[in-house]
Amino acid sequence: MGTLKLPVDRLNYECLKIEVALNYSYTDVKIVTVPTSSEEKLPRLELDESTLDDSTAIARYVGGENIFGEEGSVHSAEIYEWIFTSDGVLNPNITTWVSPYLGLVMYNKQIENEAVKQVDGVMMKLNKHLLHQTFLTADHVTMADITVAAALYPAYKVVMDAKYRKKYGNVTRWYMTVTNQCQFAKQLPVAHTDESAYCQTAPKFNKKEFDQMKEKLQAARNSAAVEEKAASGDQKPAAAGKEKPAAVAAGKEGAPPKSEAKKKKEEAKKKVKLEKMEKLAAKKKMQEKKDADTKKKPKVEKVKKVVEVAIYTKNTPAGDKKDITDPLPAGYSPQYTEAAWYEWWSKQGFFTPEFGKTKEEVEKSKKFVMCLPPPNVTGSLHLGHALTNTVQDVLARWHRMMGEATLWIPGTDHAGIATQVVVEKKLRKQENLSRHDIGREKFVEKVWEWKKEKGDRICSQLRKLGSSLDWDREFFTMDDKLSHAVKKSFIQLRKEGIIFRANRLINWSVALNSAISDIEVNKKELDGRTMLPVPGYDKPVEFGVIHSFHYELCDGSGKVTVATTRIETMLGDTGVAVHPQDKRFTHLHGKFVRHPFCERKIAIVCDDMVEMDFGTGCVKITPAHDANDYDVGKRHNLEFISIFDENGLVCNTQTQFDGMKRFDARTAVLDQLKQLNLYDECKDNKMVVPLCSRTKDIVEPMVKVQWFLTCDDVAKQSKDVVKSGELEIVPQAFQKTWYHWMDNIRDWCISRQLWWGHRIPAYFVTVDDPSVPAGERTDEKYWVCGMDAEEAMLEAVENFKVDRSKITLEQDEDVLDTWYSSGLLPFSIFGWPNESSDLSNYFPGALLETGHDILFFWIARMVFFSLLLTKKLPFKTVYLHAMVRDAHGRKMSKSLGNVIDPLDVISGITLEDLHKTLYLGNLEAKEIEKAKLGQTADYPNGIPECGSDALRFALFAYTCQGRDINLDVNRILGYRHFCNKLWNAFKFSTKQLAFGSEYKPQQQFQLSGKETEVDLWILHKLTKAVELSHAALENYQFPDYTTAVYNFWLYEFCDIYLECIKPLFTADSGDNDVTTTSKHVLYHCLDVALRLTQPLMPFICEELWQRLPRRPNDVTPSVCVSKWPYTNNERAWTNDAVDAEMELVRNVVKTTRSLRADYNLTRTKADLYIKCSDDVTAEVLTRHRLTIKTLSYSSQVLIHDKPPQGCAVAIVNNKCDVNLMLKGIVNFEKEIEKMETNIKRQEKKLADLKKAVNKSEYKQKVPKEVQVADEEKMKQLGEELVKMAATKQDFASML
Repeated sequence: MGTLKLPVDRLNYECLKIEVALNYSYTDVKIVTVPTSSEEKLPRLELDESTLDDSTAIARYVGGENIFGEEGSVHSAEIYEWIFTSDGVLNPNITTWVSPYLGLVMYNKQIENEAVKQVDGVMMKLNKHLLHQTFLTADHVTMADITVAAALYPAYKVVMDAKYRKKYGNVTRWYMTVTNQCQFAKQLPVAHTDESAYCQTAPKFNKKEFDQMKEKLQAARNSAAVEEKAASGDQKPAAAGKEKPAAVAAGKEGAPPKSEAKKKKEEAKKKVKLEKMEKLAAKKKMQEKKDADTKKKPKVEKVKKVVEVAIYTKNTPAGDKKDITDPLPAGYSPQYTEAAWYEWWSKQGFFTPEFGKTKEEVEKSKKFVMCLPPPNVTGSLHLGHALTNTVQDVLARWHRMMGEATLWIPGTDHAGIATQVVVEKKLRKQENLSRHDIGREKFVEKVWEWKKEKGDRICSQLRKLGSSLDWDREFFTMDDKLSHAVKKSFIQLRKEGIIFRANRLINWSVALNSAISDIEVNKKELDGRTMLPVPGYDKPVEFGVIHSFHYELCDGSGKVTVATTRIETMLGDTGVAVHPQDKRFTHLHGKFVRHPFCERKIAIVCDDMVEMDFGTGCVKITPAHDANDYDVGKRHNLEFISIFDENGLVCNTQTQFDGMKRFDARTAVLDQLKQLNLYDECKDNKMVVPLCSRTKDIVEPMVKVQWFLTCDDVAKQSKDVVKSGELEIVPQAFQKTWYHWMDNIRDWCISRQLWWGHRIPAYFVTVDDPSVPAGERTDEKYWVCGMDAEEAMLEAVENFKVDRSKITLEQDEDVLDTWYSSGLLPFSIFGWPNESSDLSNYFPGALLETGHDILFFWIARMVFFSLLLTKKLPFKTVYLHAMVRDAHGRKMSKSLGNVIDPLDVISGITLEDLHKTLYLGNLEAKEIEKAKLGQTADYPNGIPECGSDALRFALFAYTCQGRDINLDVNRILGYRHFCNKLWNAFKFSTKQLAFGSEYKPQQQFQLSGKETEVDLWILHKLTKAVELSHAALENYQFPDYTTAVYNFWLYEFCDIYLECIKPLFTADSGDNDVTTTSKHVLYHCLDVALRLTQPLMPFICEELWQRLPRRPNDVTPSVCVSKWPYTNNERAWTNDAVDAEMELVRNVVKTTRSLRADYNLTRTKADLYIKCSDDVTAEVLTRHRLTIKTLSYSSQVLIHDKPPQGCAVAIVNNKCDVNLMLKGIVNFEKEIEKMETNIKRQEKKLADLKKAVNKSEYKQKVPKEVQVADEEKMKQLGEELVKMAATKQDFASML
């Protein structure tokens, strides 16, 4: 264990880097705080063999690959690139920038300007990089994020005000995300849950304040030094009754006596120290008196202003249109905005494909059809479902606005195993009964009751999210219509020989007493020996080890050593395999070994599956309990012995182990092998343990008679349709996964030993006739199928040619795999196999959108069934979104407490209520406590109310193709603030529309020729936003859509256009034609932008759009059924020339604002002179003078060849520079005096340092690293003096 030494003041860049890195790891280090007076270089990590004093090296040691990436990888190189940028550029320049405002270093304008310029360069790079990224180099926090955020921390606290942060919005969003991770937040004194913890107003340097801060800092340092000395024991008297040892009293033993001169020098030092301490004590006493006087004064409590949240209070009947006669509330409120709209949308039928269309029009229309991936009926939606839902809803709303007959069908899945487990636990908890105690019929009734009780919650969540689903077509996978399709498909596929009954290897869950599908098996990776809890066992069971033992050859010529991770399965061994080319075992070919616990002879076989260089090179074969061994057993005709029954008890071995539980047998077999001297050794072993996702039981591979669906032929067809392009998979990267699965397909076990689900429509036949021999249940010919028992009886009579009175039918007890009925959904929801208008109109569908984790389990099966039963593909495109993880990159898990209900994000929830949600499920008490800790760490203040629109926007913005999503609730809150910005922009705009006479929109927007340049520019930007959005949705590049919408509203419409048109809407604005024209442009922007945004944020867009006046003859009832703004008229306003001009204008404004900031002209207007080197630039800027004046906060803008004296200058480009008149605003004489004082101070520092360096003993006595630091310091002081002189010269030229 290493020792990490840190200074007392640990809130600095280097310590922050290290301690946050440490919080992301499990490295065991001892942290020691070292006094400030220590001469050790800090921070410092002392290890047994070495010492590290570089902060990045220390962070690398404590953080590891988790945050640094794999050594030598491209990812790791990217991380180090950001670290170097932070260490070399960001941190030193931010330190320079903030130091004067903390009382550390005297203010120097030129030095600060240079530092800010360097920081701006990095911030621009970051802002661009983070446009579509959650973190800098990966989908989780890495050392790149930690280092850059640590460097930015003092800047966000001290100098980067709201205006500056807004300029770099992507960086601010990322910074909030990183610093709100619990690992980072715990190192900060104040939580950064919102921007209130940041700098609110850019500081102005004040010499008086600086001196006061400097004095306080010095006092604090002196006080700390005194305390450290006292703590170290320097000032403690000798213990009473004890004399000091001579060596202590006289110095080191054997040291020469001190000279008189040295003694006097030491006495003088002590005297100075004593005087300082006395002064400090007096000062402290005065401060205490002052504090006491202050306490006597009555404290005036500040009254905190409480902002009331607007709510909708009108008594609107459900389904009626919302009353919008009242003005909009002062600020955006999700509760107010989202009230009443959904019920009205649904009642009006806006979400049906038939809305606004005749039957003939529906048939002829282009169709867009999707089926909602059905969530489990007894569950509730989490944020992963919310992502699926948001992506699908945005696409559905977009296609609906495009005029297509759009159908999005909701439904829920009966979820066989999941539901049965939930209801069984409830039955046990409430009535202390098992399902067997009440019987199948009663148990199924209990499940239906549970479904009725809990099934509506999901529908409620979907409505709250704004999902535009056609509820008239809602389905449940156990509905009569779908059950009919399930039976029909089974019967048809069995007749075709595609469904068959066989004795095969399957996944068996002992706890469930059922076969389970691959998707219900979680693969837990172990690095070595691990004790895991197993249902039905009092103590944990050992996994992650490999045991070696011997089999003796039957001929007595030796032994064979084999290794296994499941020693108990040796009871079922019927073979030992060696590689045919392994020369070590050529002598064993054709021989046998003897089983030590029974008379079984075990054949030694040659098989290519054996890896010669793994283990002993000899592999034990248990064909009935291992997938690979099963194949070997088939190839070599080995015996298949099932050694476990359905309850996990040992059987069929004819040994003393029969009747034991499987993992009890594991221990007993080990003991017996040791007694027989056949046991060799045990080693740690990396392995994967298959766990049942529902019960956490260890899944047991077992050979059982089940129903299977043969997949070879249909898998080949499914591969071919993707290769040919008939079925498109987006992103294309998943095509390889598709091909791999199809090439390695196995027959699908479709039966489950459950009571809840679609009971298999197959019947076992018993014939009471001597001419018909008794059948075995493994025999296919003794099984018949039918929609009911009568239909099955007819088949039995036909097959066995006997009277029906001699036939007894017994329906199979098993049910079908849940994925079976889900795989039929694309056509079963429309009534297949019966013909219907819905089936002919809406099948096949257009798109299947879901998470990539069920590509094979659900999507492949839908393709299989559609090809087998309808000879058509179920849809044209499959779009696979990424998986949603929490902000730390962890998978959503109830036991971690990170499974969040979307409604809790929409409405907000306290931490206490968040804890209460854990008790609503079936978590054990231990898991609940663990989950509470997770919730407390991630949401210490609960989850703030964000609203549905903000949640949708955030989820959609995160959705980059192929990437997992680390969802941070703080980012969702950021989009709520965006909603507020949009809200206020609309309020301001409608106020301008009402300016003068009542505004009446044009029939169709068109240019009048009186538009200003900024009018033409905003129309161009609106057109570009529409085009970008359309292309993004068409190509599934969803972040491009959110970026286009966000940038238009925030940076183009609000920040520029609305600011520029403000002067037009004043009492003395002059030209009424120009005002009217701008009103038309403003209205057009609002109308188009709201329609453009509606698929993303339907509630706020409806609320605002309903308050816009309608164009003549426009009777569109809702924005959600309005036209998508991609018509020729709405795309006719592209104007690249105006855009280029405005880009120049924006650069002029940006440079001017920067110049104003340099001289702290926050609220003071100044004349702006623009010097142009060519007539074209001058002409352009002359036309845009009003825009420049407004946006740069200038008193007037003048285009000059030669600006007057007294101006500060900044270059815009090679053809233009701006000159800000400072004469009369800034006192240059005073500034020159200040600068001269600073220059003298710096010159003295430099002279003193040079004097010390030039001493003869300097090179010999001063450590090398101090010499290097001094050299660097002299260089820095020299550069600062040059800059100071230049600044003084600038001031002098302005006099």
